[in-house]
Amino acid sequence: MAREIADGVWLLDLGLVPPMATNCFLLDEREMSGGPYDDPSVTLCDVGYWRNRPSLRSELADAGYGPADLDRVLLTHYDLDHVTGLARLAPEFDGPVYVGAPDYRLLTGDADPPLLHHKGLFHRVARRLFPLPDRFDVRPVADGERVGRFTAYVTPGHNPGHAVYVHDAGVALLGDLVWGNGDLTVPFWLDSYDVAESRASVRSVVERAPPFDVAAMSHGTPLVRDGSDALRALADGFDDDGGVTGPE
Repeated sequence: MAREIADGVWLLDLGLVPPMATNCFLLDEREMSGGPYDDPSVTLCDVGYWRNRPSLRSELADAGYGPADLDRVLLTHYDLDHVTGLARLAPEFDGPVYVGAPDYRLLTGDADPPLLHHKGLFHRVARRLFPLPDRFDVRPVADGERVGRFTAYVTPGHNPGHAVYVHDAGVALLGDLVWGNGDLTVPFWLDSYDVAESRASVRSVVERAPPFDVAAMSHGTPLVRDGSDALRALADGFDDDGGVTGPE
């Protein structure tokens, strides 16, 4: 069931049990701290699988919204549990859909992931079987680009074009940059392109993003306070070679 984890920030719990479950998030600037905003927007981050129980539409309805209420969709990266539910927003939603530029190029065929890499091979197959629907206005987002009141940080490692979106009100949409139930960790090697690069991306967000309270990750329990401190603690546990000095 959808639940409000901070003012104007809704957790949409899609799927039954891990790993067939993904946290998606809705942000309504009319209710968020830091307002009132001129021309407030409603943003959905990630959309789950093509079929979820509970469904994307039912979770939106639980929060009091429908697809037509959305101004934009932010995709943290191209993996099936984050993007294939997009078609469930048709036909009412007609706003822009943003995805990190390297993953956008992967989707369009302008870039090919490595054939001999386990996740690269998977994506070569997946993009043919599960392309993003042509009816949507999908746009690449660059590192540091502003999308409304969000700043996008391209954070490779889990995916080449994985992106984190940090709202000015102190909400970080982390996607699969980290997972966590209590302690945070980066995704393990089988679900990543490069774990060392993921750790470097965690450090990059810590160094470049403004402080945030809400750390909204796609798998695990979102943090509703001191989120940037928790991410910094994880980064501080990495050794100089990109490993960790303690248990993940």
